[in-house]
Amino acid sequence: MRRERPTRLAELYRRSLKPRPAPELLNAAVFRPLGFLVARSLAETRIRPIHLVCLHTLLGAVAAVAIARRRDRLAALLLQVVTVLDNADGQLARLRREETELGRYADTELDALKNAGLFGALAWRTKRWGEALAGFIVLTLLLSWDFNVEYLYRSVRNERFRPDVRDPEGRWVAIARAVYRYLFLPQDRVIRWIEGRLFCLLTRGSEDERAAAQRWWNRVVVFLGANLGLTTQYVWLGLALLAGRPDRYLRCVLTQGAVPVASVLWRWFMWSRWKRFPIRLLRSRMMRVRHALCRDSGGMIASEGTRESAE
Repeated sequence: MRRERPTRLAELYRRSLKPRPAPELLNAAVFRPLGFLVARSLAETRIRPIHLVCLHTLLGAVAAVAIARRRDRLAALLLQVVTVLDNADGQLARLRREETELGRYADTELDALKNAGLFGALAWRTKRWGEALAGFIVLTLLLSWDFNVEYLYRSVRNERFRPDVRDPEGRWVAIARAVYRYLFLPQDRVIRWIEGRLFCLLTRGSEDERAAAQRWWNRVVVFLGANLGLTTQYVWLGLALLAGRPDRYLRCVLTQGAVPVASVLWRWFMWSRWKRFPIRLLRSRMMRVRHALCRDSGGMIASEGTRESAE
């Protein structure tokens, strides 16, 4: 039994994880294991994942008030607790096999509401209203970019993006769908359209479009998007609060807005190299074959001369 228990826990931990092509490093190393401990301890209780979603949203609001009132240590601690619970709600749902459509919508929409409150508190605290508004918009778009580059990565490989779940019709589900349809779906469509247009423009002339798409939306791009996620954002914000300089986080998140642009330039550079690489490879192989033929021809001539003299 002592040997089976760690194996059982490892299986449960794997089942609790959301499969992703590339990890968010801080999440995978610290917060996911902590979230699993919370989810495992709640697995036999009546607490549902949606309760955890509401709880970490409430704690996010308390953190925003703490930021506005200059309780920086409390706010930094609460943000990390929020991250643990944000992981735990999904892990609890997967452990119990209780993933719901309402839970997915609520998690996304309440995260956005929580972020709005945090940036409102940062604006109040720093009096940098324009920077805070721009930072909130940039962070929202970065999270949408992360979501959509993973979607594109999986779609060009014919992989399933998320398990299909559909709740029975009800008031709360209808409200959640409407909020997503009007606030988040336009972002998804615009980002996918921009990514698609850039792919078509910068990889023009490709003979194998699927292979080109798989190189364009590759694991490195998904890794970049994943490591701009909320776990990493709240760690950076917590560090800025501990340093007593919340304004630094505003500059940090605005700087991160350059990451998608840099990823496009990097993909275009790598695509250009890859496009030339087969020609270089072919040339190098032809040269190696030519040198080998020359060596073989020289050996044949030398061996023939030896035979003649021996004869």
